Amino acid sequence: MADYYEILGIDRNATKDDIKSAFRKMARKWHPDINKAPEAEAKFKELGKAYETLMDDEKRATYDRFGEDGLQNAGFNTAGPFANGFGDLEEVFNSFFGGGFGFGGRSRRDPNAPQGGDDLRLDIEIEFEDAVRGITREIKIDHLETCPSCKGTGTKDGARPVTCQTCNGRGSVQQTTRTVLGQFTQIVTCPHCHGKGTVITDPCSDCKGQGRKDVEKKLEIKIPAGVDNGSKMRLSHEGDAGINGGIAGDLYIVLHVKPSLYYKRDGINVYTKLDISPAQAVLGDTVKIKTLDGEKDISIPAGIQNGETVKIRGAGVPNISKPAVRGEHIVVISIKTPTHISNEEKVLYQKLYELQAKKQESVKDKLKGVFK
Repeated sequence: MADYYEILGIDRNATKDDIKSAFRKMARKWHPDINKAPEAEAKFKELGKAYETLMDDEKRATYDRFGEDGLQNAGFNTAGPFANGFGDLEEVFNSFFGGGFGFGGRSRRDPNAPQGGDDLRLDIEIEFEDAVRGITREIKIDHLETCPSCKGTGTKDGARPVTCQTCNGRGSVQQTTRTVLGQFTQIVTCPHCHGKGTVITDPCSDCKGQGRKDVEKKLEIKIPAGVDNGSKMRLSHEGDAGINGGIAGDLYIVLHVKPSLYYKRDGINVYTKLDISPAQAVLGDTVKIKTLDGEKDISIPAGIQNGETVKIRGAGVPNISKPAVRGEHIVVISIKTPTHISNEEKVLYQKLYELQAKKQESVKDKLKGVFK
């Protein structure tokens, strides 16, 4: 069974002031309007049960001796004050402690005040080269727009909402829970008008009284040069329309760049691999390669080693904040040993081998002379 003292975070000798203080603290933490965890509602209801029990001397004495089962056997109602729902936090505090109780400046939101629309997110995929160079794309989004027929009022032909008969225009009602000790009354948001104080009796047929409708919209967006995988773009006021004249939310576009089979990107630099022959590595060469700007000739210096690089400055990715500044295209050299050679090539390699062997012998003879 639940331990009411543990729920409130107090010891068993706690005074009523201690109980009130603990309830205020825990209510702020677990009220479902503030805490969106799935278990928040259940925990908040437990807080109400604990507070109601421990603030009543007779119920507390019974609970201390026999627990929650003892309360039920004694005929006490253990459902708690929130068994049938609860209002916002200010309403709860006013019901428990009277009006004028402040808690961090939080006030009940006026449902008739302008409310901003929700932000939206759209993920799109683009090619590697398009991310580097920039591209203009047409996109489609589904979002809520202010209904053009009723201009957001939700009413038909300019009709006005009427006063809610449930709350008489106040936006809130009293809810009473009967217990063996009497009645417990709290103020809750009106379930009929949802706090507005008015209801629409003749709704707009276009938006069914909502004031907004779901619309598919086409937009042309310019993706700047240099964007990378995961880059985000914000289009102001292209999200859902606001309520009661509130501003529309924003549209956030998340870019997913397809990997290239040829280029590897690192910041604003790109890397490619170039296979060359041993002869090209020894003698050097001029080779035509593919770059982001088309084909270009690069010079392979004589004597280049496997894994060394040749850099083409200004041929990489544009800096997204400074498009005139570009990174480097870095060519990584890979020296490939041939696996199939002709007889003529074999003769030449044999001759080269013999020349290198004589050169090594000459070097050895010179070293012997030095270290005699």
